[in-house]
Amino acid sequence: MSPEQFLNQLQRGEAPPVCLLLGAEPYRREVCRKALIRAALGEEDLEAGLSRFDLRETSWREITDDACSLSLFARRRLLWVTNAEAALPRGKEADAEAEQAESATPTSIDPLLEYLKRPAPGVTIAVEASRFELDGEDKAKAERVKKLYAAIPVQVEFPRLSAAEARQIAQRLAQKAGLRFADDALDALVEALGADGMRIANEIEKLRLHGGFQGPITAAQLAALVPDSSVSTIFALVDALGRRDRKAALEITDRLLRQGEYMPLALSFLAGLLRLALAAREMGLRTPQQVQNAFSRPGRPVWPSRAQQILQAARMFSGQDLSRTLIRIFETDRAFRDARPDDRLVMENFIFGLAGPAR
Repeated sequence: MSPEQFLNQLQRGEAPPVCLLLGAEPYRREVCRKALIRAALGEEDLEAGLSRFDLRETSWREITDDACSLSLFARRRLLWVTNAEAALPRGKEADAEAEQAESATPTSIDPLLEYLKRPAPGVTIAVEASRFELDGEDKAKAERVKKLYAAIPVQVEFPRLSAAEARQIAQRLAQKAGLRFADDALDALVEALGADGMRIANEIEKLRLHGGFQGPITAAQLAALVPDSSVSTIFALVDALGRRDRKAALEITDRLLRQGEYMPLALSFLAGLLRLALAAREMGLRTPQQVQNAFSRPGRPVWPSRAQQILQAARMFSGQDLSRTLIRIFETDRAFRDARPDDRLVMENFIFGLAGPAR
């Protein structure tokens, strides 16, 4: 079940007896958490009806016994169980010990399976397993958790946000906060924050509290106000290199370093932009729409502002200059891997090798 489907179910007042919240994506999980608390408890039992448990410290036997006990202070109850991954078997030896034991081990889910046959009325148990991502290196571990709790009928999965989903969230939060963004600024914000919904929400709240904006917020304003908006700053670095403006390039590098930017990652962003610019030149792309069509992939769209940056970089540099810059980036990346490199010195050498004399 997707988070959206789960929220629709909760809006109908249908809080499930037991549900599994699986995945590490924090923003939508927090939205669902708040909605589940409201649906399961209503307004009157919000404080007295909520109990929290950590499966690393409490067994399923204790949790289900608590669920079956009557409360003197709340008509409806919600038991929130975190670190559900603690019940995963820890290897063959752990499995053998569990089979030989007469009673359930502290992390055994047998009591939960018994409880699922006859859930207590007026009680909801939320089982949160947020340690593993649903894709990438954690996928196999997440699948093990899902298989372990397969008996739970309502399972809500929280995969990593796609760029398009993150932009929709940013747009919705901006409207709610009464903020207006230029299209390229909103794209830059999402890209700079890694399409992380929680970080996007935090930065938009900071911008709301800052206030005082005359007209839509621009990408230039974001670069000054959002510490992590390094993508916009890196494009400014591309612009300075394209103009052979050594002084500006050094000032931008200094700003990135003072913001605590991890320079190998910044160099990686720079390389990605210039590789696409070189490909755009070789393919003869002339418009942002052509760039979008050529480089967009399912789940990884190239937004108009990004396409414009690629096109602008392709126009700033000749094909030979782009190739030479990419070679210098490769050499600089290798320098970052030396024993105890000085990030500032490595980047300044990179700039001195590409840009002309300081202006």
